[in-house]
Parts: sequence; structure tokens; C-alpha cells
Amino acid sequence: MRRRKRISEPDNADRWVIPYADFITLLLAFFTTLYAISHVDAVKLDRFAGSMKSALKTPAALASKSAIIEGIKPVNYADAKLEKDIRSEFEKSGIIDGVTISRDERGVHISLGDSVLFDLGSAEVKTDAQPLLATIAGIIRQTQNTVAIEGHTDNTPIRNSRYPSNWELSTARATSILISLLRDYHFNPERFSASGYGEHRPVAPNATPDGRAKNRRVDIIFDTRKEGT
Repeated sequence: MRRRKRISEPDNADRWVIPYADFITLLLAFFTTLYAISHVDAVKLDRFAGSMKSALKTPAALASKSAIIEGIKPVNYADAKLEKDIRSEFEKSGIIDGVTISRDERGVHISLGDSVLFDLGSAEVKTDAQPLLATIAGIIRQTQNTVAIEGHTDNTPIRNSRYPSNWELSTARATSILISLLRDYHFNPERFSASGYGEHRPVAPNATPDGRAKNRRVDIIFDTRKEGT
């Protein structure tokens, strides 16, 4: 039996053409992309910027956007610098209505009017209040101070089957704010306390509507006293 001679196939001298063509195609796509980026439509850019601003209004984004962010070592404030920093944060957030900031021997107080947090006679936190709580959470995250949350009312008797007295309403409101902060921002519960005082710690006379409005509040207090004092 004759053996068949193996016929060797000639080398394909043009086999480099295909990868070269692929390379040219990728190169063209790259430079086309660069050209497109360098000619951004200003209108589309404005729309994109507007979308980003809207997205940053969500509670989670507000907490991240705050100048007080994770990654900065928390500080145990013991002087007036905390009051200045808190005012700065609220100015940056643009949330001013219904917020009062003050300082006394205990520490720095953020007083929140009840109307920005709750509906009348309710202790359920409004959805609209979430950006406000996000700003407060950003401030808390930078500090190591203990935080007291205190609910207050005016002296108008409550007419509500769920809360028989202003004591219960004020306590429920303080607790509701505390639970929201712990649930949404995962703080260490050991830093916090919550209490209610009803109408018994007013900051203004209850004789006028304006005075009663000031008394209906939730105070968030950053304790700046040294331990043991």
C-alpha cells in the first residue's frame, strides 16, 4: 500500500490582517469617544446636574453629602466649637425653619419645632422630616458626646385616646426620634437617652400662640460636660 504524501499547507501570510483591523476599530472607537466627551451638550449637562441635585435630597444622600462624614475621626466636644459647627452644618443643608440652636451649662441644644416633625397630636415622624434627621445624624456621627433627646409640649390638655396626657405624648415623640436615628443610622444606643417632660419645662410663656409653639418641641442635646461633672 502506497503511503499518501502529506501535503503541507502554505503559511497564511495575511493572518495579521484580522487583529490589525480589530485594533484599528478599537482605536477609532476610542478617539470617537474622546471627541464626544469634548463636545458635551450644555443643555444635557444642566439636566444631568439637576438630576444629581434631586438625588442628593434623599435622606441617605444628605447624610453622605454633609461635611460631617464617615471617615473623619469622631471628636468629644467640650467647648463652644460644637455650636459653631452645628450652625455651619444647618446652613449648608439649607434646613433652617423650625430649628433653634443654643448652648447652656449642659451642652449644645438643637430645638426642633413639633410641626416640622409630627402631625398634631401624633408621635409618628413625618416623611418630610427625614432630611432634617439626616443632617442631625451627620452631626452625631462626628461626635463622641452623649446625646439626650427630650420631648416637650405646651400646657394645652391633649384630647387624644392614644396619649391620655402631655407626659405620654412628649415621651413618645422623644422615643420616636431616638428609634428613627438608631434604626436608620445604626448608632451605638449606649450614647443616647430619651425622656418627656410634657408642659413642665417651657421656654416661653404659654399665654400666646407664639409662646405655645416654642414650647412644643423636641430638644436634641449634645452633652459637653466633662465626665463626672
